[in-house]
Amino acid sequence: MSATLSSDTWTLYGQTFNSRFLIGSALYPSPEVMKSAITASGSEIITVSLRRQAPEQGGGNAFWEQLRSLNKALLPNTAGCHSVKEAVTLAQMSREIFETDWLKLEVVGDDYNLQPDPIATVEAAEKLIKLGFKVFPYCTDDLVICQRLRDVGCEVLMPWGSPIGTGRGLMNPYNLQAIRERIPELPLIVDAGIGKPSHAVQAMELGYDGILLNTAVAQANEPVMMAEAFRDALSAGRKAYLAGAMPERQTAAPSTPTLGMPFWHQQ
Repeated sequence: MSATLSSDTWTLYGQTFNSRFLIGSALYPSPEVMKSAITASGSEIITVSLRRQAPEQGGGNAFWEQLRSLNKALLPNTAGCHSVKEAVTLAQMSREIFETDWLKLEVVGDDYNLQPDPIATVEAAEKLIKLGFKVFPYCTDDLVICQRLRDVGCEVLMPWGSPIGTGRGLMNPYNLQAIRERIPELPLIVDAGIGKPSHAVQAMELGYDGILLNTAVAQANEPVMMAEAFRDALSAGRKAYLAGAMPERQTAAPSTPTLGMPFWHQQ
């Protein structure tokens, strides 16, 4: 394993980062709280939705300046899109406004649980990559869909832990672990459903490379404190993965064996 505990950087589309925490910019009670929470998180990548905050509009311009002042990498997303055409159009607008080829691709397939449309996501990813975008696809924890996204050229994959905004954590760790084991060559980021720092620890212990979340920090009673908690959780989970957690056993095993050990008698 090339990563070390003292220097554990990672690379996304040719850019190297120290933090494995990607954080959203929506739902905060104020721009000031947003900036403080993002700073406390240690994140170097911020997601932003063009639909919610368009910089070319009056209110959006102020928001855009707030983001620029943080000096972080931006990851615009296509939140709210329901078709390939809609996602591609919004992506092209985002590239022009935010001046980046990076894109978090979201194509909603069902409005009840906001599940990504797997077929449309693969189709949109293929079109966007041909247009020069560096696509971060948000998808379900489906191994075959992740393989298809890799095959069309995605260099990062972002399967969900559970439906966005639910805070239910990792619904199916087996699926996520299968994706990690079958696609060892790509960075994997758990996106959506992470509600508590313990969820983030679990994902990182599975060998995932990063976490993307928004609601769990933005809507906490103390967003700044929660951002710090998630920052520390990602670090703990990553170190546990690198160090090698002990395997689970069906039977008990004493930490201090008695066979072959001397008996100590009190004089």
